[in-house]
Amino acid sequence: METINISKGDYLISTDKSMLNLNVIHDFIANKSYWGKNIPFETVKTSVENSLNFGLYHKKKLIGNARVISDFSTIAYLGDVFVLEEFRGQGLSKWLIETVVSHPNLQGLRRWILLTSDAHELYKKYGWKIVEKPENWLEKHNPDIYQKTTFCL
Repeated sequence: METINISKGDYLISTDKSMLNLNVIHDFIANKSYWGKNIPFETVKTSVENSLNFGLYHKKKLIGNARVISDFSTIAYLGDVFVLEEFRGQGLSKWLIETVVSHPNLQGLRRWILLTSDAHELYKKYGWKIVEKPENWLEKHNPDIYQKTTFCL
């Protein structure tokens, strides 16, 4: 898959995995997010290795991320979206989502899915909406998986 690099002033969004700082991604998800508290570093590393990642950089420093899991033909899941707090309020999350949804390998999909507790209005601007028939959706969810003292991959 072709690497995407899009610049705007001192900012860059890139799908080049070699640029990602896994320590920044892990720290945010494990310590600052509501969805991945205490997630092990190796779990984050594996998730990044097996996804399409959009790193958001300021002067080559990773300041945000979005991760897409997809078959690139019918469905995509958007997750682990964040912008570090000190860089919020500048429209960077909007730019990040615009870049994700316009990626050439993510066009013509039948379904995009994501889960959010606090960013509904952001995603609605890009076509997401509340699930029309939640009774059709099932999930197998273990929200405390990273709280356990032992964890095996």
